[in-house]
Amino acid sequence: MVKAAVLYEVGSQLVIEDVELDDPQAGEVLVKVGAAGICRSDRHFMHGDAPIALPVVLGHEGAGTVEAVGPGVTSVKPGDQVFLSFVPSCGRCKSCITGNSHLCDNHGATGPNMYDGTTRLHKGDQRIHHMGKTACFAEHAVVPETGVVPIHGNIGMDKAALIGCCVPTGVGAVTSSANVQPGSTVAVIGCGGVGLNVIMGAALVNASKIIAVDIGEAQLEFAMKFGATHTVNASDRDPVAQVRELTDGKGADYTFEVFGSADTTKAAYDMAGKKGVVTIVGIAPVGAEAGINAVDMVRNEKTMRGTYYGSTHASVDMPKLLDMYLAGKLNLDDLVVRHYSLDQINEAYGDMDNGEVGRGVIMYA
Repeated sequence: MVKAAVLYEVGSQLVIEDVELDDPQAGEVLVKVGAAGICRSDRHFMHGDAPIALPVVLGHEGAGTVEAVGPGVTSVKPGDQVFLSFVPSCGRCKSCITGNSHLCDNHGATGPNMYDGTTRLHKGDQRIHHMGKTACFAEHAVVPETGVVPIHGNIGMDKAALIGCCVPTGVGAVTSSANVQPGSTVAVIGCGGVGLNVIMGAALVNASKIIAVDIGEAQLEFAMKFGATHTVNASDRDPVAQVRELTDGKGADYTFEVFGSADTTKAAYDMAGKKGVVTIVGIAPVGAEAGINAVDMVRNEKTMRGTYYGSTHASVDMPKLLDMYLAGKLNLDDLVVRHYSLDQINEAYGDMDNGEVGRGVIMYA
């Protein structure tokens, strides 16, 4: 039996209870979860903005220690500390063999089940699903072998958990997806955990101006700790006009939408200048559509693209991000602001909804 936070109904709070967790099968790993980040992506499922099979144990941003491995597992062993990745890969589908393992077709097809289409979590005869095959809002998790990446370095579990999602998603959006160039101007809409990592990524590649855009003054002030050079409060005045003013009327070279809505997607497009690259990071509610000026895209040669998980190759990129943190190039220490127990998880999401700055993390004993 393991303690877990289970979502039974959309719009309801998570239920903290004991559930059963089966042993890892072939190609799977049992992890004692050390920490799990409070990320807005899980909130989408709670609110019904995105669909998922219920009941489900959410939690996709985590780290822990391997306790057991199933048959055929060779990359990790009991006692290894690991990052968790909610985009494991099969290594055989078209996406995997063409270098896009973060878009694994078989992972997408099996969704919140394991690769064999079943679950390891259950309560009696009731099967419980695994968000991202990770389900780290529980004391233990059974995950695919490709969903764990060994940690080679000294890092606290709370910071390690963030390298499971918001760090690669944000930094990767800059370095792998948009390929931001030194000396360029960057605007970032949304200063939550992922947005702050976009800002840190822009600082890493020496962008000349990094403009943080949000509706909360506390979030904007907090963003300055992570490399923002200018701030725009979108609740005061048109953010597109403000970004253009800060870029001598030209618009930003690179813009990032990191909130997840049709309005902010359109704003990210509109505040990009000629040859501007617009990168959509945030997950909007299902069915959301943003109106884009098609003529403007042609005449000003803008590029608009989406990025999922920062186009991250977990086994390669997570160790690099750890090295950057250890070298003092990523400020994860200030990013973690609040710690909670699993019993406090609904309080943690309440704090997120109330606009508390920085990242909250569930810590396990």
